Amino acid sequence: MVHKNKYINSSKISEAKFREIISYFVADLSATQISVLSGISRNSINKYLMAIRQRIYDYCLVDSPFGVFGDIELDESYFGAKRVRGKRGRGAYGKTIIFGLLKRSGKVYTEIVPNCKSKTLQDIIRGKVSAESVIHTDGWRGYDGLVDIGYDKHFRVNHSNNEFANKQTHINGIESFWSFAKTRLVKFHGVSKNTFNLHLKECEFRFNYRSQNLYAIILKLVRNNPL
Repeated sequence: MVHKNKYINSSKISEAKFREIISYFVADLSATQISVLSGISRNSINKYLMAIRQRIYDYCLVDSPFGVFGDIELDESYFGAKRVRGKRGRGAYGKTIIFGLLKRSGKVYTEIVPNCKSKTLQDIIRGKVSAESVIHTDGWRGYDGLVDIGYDKHFRVNHSNNEFANKQTHINGIESFWSFAKTRLVKFHGVSKNTFNLHLKECEFRFNYRSQNLYAIILKLVRNNPL
């Protein structure tokens, strides 16, 4: 039986049941838990959740928070496989590298990158951050040269010397996001590389809108672009 549903095209569930699923999703329950509570098969729940994450992913790209100046924290982090013995250097062999930008008192933006070389990071920074911004980073050499390309307010903390804050210079905000994202993703017991970016953007979305009504925001997203 096909139900009339403004959230799902050719839906086999009612709008009320879909709103129930959204409420469980907002509560950050697993697909298995949502399946049990809703009485809908786990395969169907997984399909709905991935479609919802795609809407969130698209929304995050459009809602990228940078383009005006401010205090911006930059950092990179490494997700996935554990360190491989004998492999040293920034991050760890086999991990997914994520570059993050956080505007203080604002939002975070994340992007998967192939490496942490200066050119890779600078290309993203130029596209997202105004040259009038105050940039805060750690001492990683990938951030060398920002002054040369117009970011003359670039301040660093040297983590290698156990310096984690120097007055207003720190990257505590973006590091707080990394902690939040890694703690969330642990519950999935491993995320496929094919869907990792959707899960990452979900973390970004939850972090950016943590003080707002996620349920209402997601329902609006899906109503404007049905699954």
